[in-house]
Amino acid sequence: MAGSGVWAFAQPFSIQVIGLHALTGFIFIAVIGLHVANNFVPLKKYLKNRMVWLVSAITIALGALFYFQPSPIKAVLGLSGNLGPALDRFEMTDDGMKYDYAPSPSYKLSLDIRTGSTYSLENPPRLAVWLENQSFYHIKTLYSSETTDAKEMLPYWAFKVKGWEQAKAEAEKKGVDLNETVDAVSGATRNGSFDPADYILPGETNSSMPYRVMIEINQTDDSSKKLKDQPSLVYQVEVDNFDPLAFQLLELVGYPVKEMTEENEEEWAIYYVDERFGSAMSLINSALLTIDRSP
Repeated sequence: MAGSGVWAFAQPFSIQVIGLHALTGFIFIAVIGLHVANNFVPLKKYLKNRMVWLVSAITIALGALFYFQPSPIKAVLGLSGNLGPALDRFEMTDDGMKYDYAPSPSYKLSLDIRTGSTYSLENPPRLAVWLENQSFYHIKTLYSSETTDAKEMLPYWAFKVKGWEQAKAEAEKKGVDLNETVDAVSGATRNGSFDPADYILPGETNSSMPYRVMIEINQTDDSSKKLKDQPSLVYQVEVDNFDPLAFQLLELVGYPVKEMTEENEEEWAIYYVDERFGSAMSLINSALLTIDRSP
């Protein structure tokens, strides 16, 4: 229980780790039941001890505290690679996929992706959802398929993450505080923060920095009449906290193409979708971003 709990806290969300932790909990309950049944008479004597009731009261109080998660608890969960079970949720629904992110009681972000006619639950496509700043630099991956071929099938997202990791490593070598808004990624712009909160939940609305919510999706072995294997498709929407909208639809912007720069460095450009595409266009029916900003 301790090992799986620490593992779940330290790494990004994994259904395998959460399943391990939850199912081990049921075994733990069964062992407690066997222990009580086997030692019922001596255990009854402990009920006369005040320390037992004190420990029980503390346990109940901590349970309530962790369940309702006031600000100090959320701050601790924010240190988690999983961002805490109440802050960061991704789930499958009957109609598609839903991602919820609530870094504050006054700011709740929800992304509702409705699957299209060619989406297959038996062979689901690879999917990545992430945030970018105005300079097209990766800020945070919200969700990515947990498959070995995810980076290969989603090259645009993988390229963005690679650049972010390199920039972050360089900033750390220079001794830059990654919790501050720094000009470490994007050159001469002010969109170089490594902290997603600077974009998602700015301290002051007038100083907020716009960001983009991005989706890349790709079906394996997905051919069309003119393409042997249709490449991934990229959807996006721009969010501006200075001029907020409650509802925004993500739009299809194109498909990624690998190019080489004059310095012989790899980069990926987005090209418009043309008549060669077929079933890939129907993997996503709609993607709605909802942001609830309450006082």
